[in-house]
Amino acid sequence: MDKLLERLNERQIEAVKTTEGPLLVLAGAGSGKTTVLVNRIAYIIDKNRVAPYNILAITFTNKAANEMKERITAILGGLAGGMWIGTFHSICVKILRSCIDLLGYGRDFTIYDSADTRTLMKECIKDMDLDEKNFPVRNVLSVISSAKNDMMEAREFEKHYEGDYRMSVIAELYKRYQTRLREANAVDFDDLILLTVKILSKNPDVLMKYQSRFEYVLVDEYQDTNNTQYMLVKLLSEGCGNLCVVGDDDQSIYKFRGANVGNILSFTKDYPNAKVIRLEQNYRSTQNILNAANAVISNNSGRMGKDLWTDNGNGDKIYTYTASNEYDEGRFIAREIKKHYDKTGKYSDCAILYRMNAQSRVIEEMLMRGGIPYRVLAGLRFYDRKEIKDIIAYLRVIYNPADNLSLRRIINEPKRKIGAATVEKAQRIADANNLSMFEVISSAGEWPEMAGAAAKVKAFADMINALADLSRELTISEFVERVMIDTGYKASIEAENSIESRTRIDNLEEFMSVVCEFEGNPEYNGTLAEFLEGISLVSDIDAYDEDLDSVVMMTIHSAKGLEFPVVFLAGLEEGLFPGMRSAADEDSIEEERRLCYVAITRAKERLYLTKTTSRTIFGKTAPSIPSRFFDEVPEEYTEEAGSFRSGLAKGAAKVGVFYPERPRSRMVYERPREDNEAAAFKPGDTVEHRKFGRGRVITAQQFGSDAILQIDFESIGTKQLMAKFAKLTRVKE
Repeated sequence: MDKLLERLNERQIEAVKTTEGPLLVLAGAGSGKTTVLVNRIAYIIDKNRVAPYNILAITFTNKAANEMKERITAILGGLAGGMWIGTFHSICVKILRSCIDLLGYGRDFTIYDSADTRTLMKECIKDMDLDEKNFPVRNVLSVISSAKNDMMEAREFEKHYEGDYRMSVIAELYKRYQTRLREANAVDFDDLILLTVKILSKNPDVLMKYQSRFEYVLVDEYQDTNNTQYMLVKLLSEGCGNLCVVGDDDQSIYKFRGANVGNILSFTKDYPNAKVIRLEQNYRSTQNILNAANAVISNNSGRMGKDLWTDNGNGDKIYTYTASNEYDEGRFIAREIKKHYDKTGKYSDCAILYRMNAQSRVIEEMLMRGGIPYRVLAGLRFYDRKEIKDIIAYLRVIYNPADNLSLRRIINEPKRKIGAATVEKAQRIADANNLSMFEVISSAGEWPEMAGAAAKVKAFADMINALADLSRELTISEFVERVMIDTGYKASIEAENSIESRTRIDNLEEFMSVVCEFEGNPEYNGTLAEFLEGISLVSDIDAYDEDLDSVVMMTIHSAKGLEFPVVFLAGLEEGLFPGMRSAADEDSIEEERRLCYVAITRAKERLYLTKTTSRTIFGKTAPSIPSRFFDEVPEEYTEEAGSFRSGLAKGAAKVGVFYPERPRSRMVYERPREDNEAAAFKPGDTVEHRKFGRGRVITAQQFGSDAILQIDFESIGTKQLMAKFAKLTRVKE
């Protein structure tokens, strides 16, 4: 054991040997926190003569738990057996299996996954005769999940929102949902923690049993805990008082999942005698990368404070690039990756990080054109995302009704009450009579087998025929927009009103950028046939095996816990990163800054920061403002890698790949409101929005030359909008 500790630095050794009392280990990025946790557990068992049975270690992922078990076993061998190491959910399952009957459940309870809970909620909505468009399943479940994370059960939730019509309806759904769960002797993931906390809080004998068992409690990634997880840790550790939490307040980026950064920030208030040890030596990155990260995160006020340093040397400066647009940005990234590959022979060294999935599409196209293999981690290629494939399937059926594969994909998307049995009947008739499925459903009344569904499938066929006629009259951009609207596809996604659905709408709007660019390209005649051919050439180039050497692309959230020799952080522009929705809320800006800190600290040897002077996203082209995070990196740590103003980026001529400029002659640009118009709105104004309807301005905050308006809409509740682009009309009362 002592030989193992010799490999650790002074602060790590201190954290390992501080075994008694509350301890907060502030572990900076790349500072070896897992090594500290593993060695601390091994040290407690070896030196303190504590049985593994008396140690509880909680992680956030099964992967982390398994890695910890393997490393402890490698150190102690069989001595590590019997220790509880697992995720919050797996630990709670162990406890509930022994005592959930105290709440009226059977110990053989079932755990419902997300698909099960959606099905169950659909039934509850149907039971109450509610319109699912007004109460989307995912949205309702998200509200209920947030309530459970705040330890608010159904009756308390109902009382809290008494007088609020929409939330009162959700309260009734919450009650029905929980009743149905209980009837099925089932729990959802949120219940696992909530019910455990409830049992421990209300049953002193059960609490004593586990407090007596666990002499040492260790929690990893403490900055990501929510309120119920916080209470669970507090209850289980109060008996022994030996609570060690490891985390980094500067890497708390999961507020949207319920994480409360206040849990780690207030640790010393909760435990006044707590010791705080900062792990600031970084083993991953060069000093210039760490200097950039330190400089950015120092602008946050809600942090405990630390400065990362390393023995790895200063390394390269941070390379910056200002692109003319997103295509120029993508070309630059592709060129730099090609240069790296020419020197090292490895593509897998490189990672491209972005704030929003919609950013990936243009970068993917530039990598394809450069013949650079890539894969999208924790996400899908742009053209492989469900909503994009669905719209392309509609276009293919309109252009070629004989495309049975595409027809089967969208005949009941969105829901038209055309079931699988009906589709199979149509397929059998088509096969037997050498017809296409579209021919069968167009004349469904002539087939006895189709009598029950004839009206529904005929209505679908008529819609496709009507759209085919429109395709010959409208421009490609006008036509694709009509397809999204006339099929009801876009409206069905908007009706979900969830975080996921908003992302899907963003992707559809980004698809409109593809259409507009195609329309503006002088090489094409603007026909649907040409457009589909172009899409096929892009989306079908996917012959790369995941095991092959390839560039990795992902959102910054997906990159947490990973590291790469070369990192490109794209799109450092206001409204994109930080996002527009965060601009009016300082807490949200601080979380966005933490996200930037996470992105920077993924880089080991080389980091690129890119931004554009204009960007087309969601179908609109507008000038870009550099992100405040870009400006927060001191110039002394940066080096300009070139810009569109100074010609090609350094070394570009070595790539040997031609990337044509995006056509600019027909670029879509929506004129924003003039500054004085945007600033004219004030709290109390009644306004009308073309999509959200009537609402009242709650707050109006100046944001550069624009203004951020918080508006309470009668139909959907509160939203934040940028005044220039909201196209609001003032309503005189």
